[in-house]
Amino acid sequence: MITQEVVAATPREGKFNKNAARRVRVKGKIPAVVYGANEPSVAVEVDPKQILRILHSEAGHNSIFDLEIGSAKAKAMIVDWQYEPIKGSLLHIDLKRIALDKPIRVEVPIQLVGTPVGVKTQGGILDQVLREVEVECLPTDIPSHIDVDVSELAFGDVLRVSDLPHGGKLKFLTDENNTVAHIVAIKEEAPATPEAEAAAAAAAPSEPEVVKKGKQETAEAAPAKK
Repeated sequence: MITQEVVAATPREGKFNKNAARRVRVKGKIPAVVYGANEPSVAVEVDPKQILRILHSEAGHNSIFDLEIGSAKAKAMIVDWQYEPIKGSLLHIDLKRIALDKPIRVEVPIQLVGTPVGVKTQGGILDQVLREVEVECLPTDIPSHIDVDVSELAFGDVLRVSDLPHGGKLKFLTDENNTVAHIVAIKEEAPATPEAEAAAAAAAPSEPEVVKKGKQETAEAAPAKK
């Protein structure tokens, strides 16, 4: 999905190591690498708030925006990103230049719509196995998500990739037989019966017996006094 966002990136100079990346973050920016479109890779720094706004938008990482590096301009998208595991702040991103007239491969979220009959009348729960599907299309045709109606999904039915809406603009690359969603039963833990509790207690070793056995083995192993 093409957006109106304009990301201004500043080229980085010098060494590209952990210390240099840390200095970039101290300034309130994050390090990034731009590549693609048969052009050299460029190390840059960008505003993390702007990148987070793009990642949290409806199209997410499939958003295509204008990237400005000095006087150079190109369409680009975020293809990889790293978060700090504890604070959750962005650490680094990879940006790829996009040619609008050439197909690209992207992962598109699957959005289930409706309440399945297997949930509404059969007491099951909806289990979504596959949440994204890989497609190939022109950058201008990337959907923010793929909607599929699951209202008629009942026990025994399986929604597969082949059941997703297929249009002429999208080429599905994920295996068409892969399961997207199905209805599963709610597992209930059976209450323990007195017989089962007694059997479990009998099967469990008794700690005093283990201690006693250990002392006996120690005594038997000790040499006899003369």
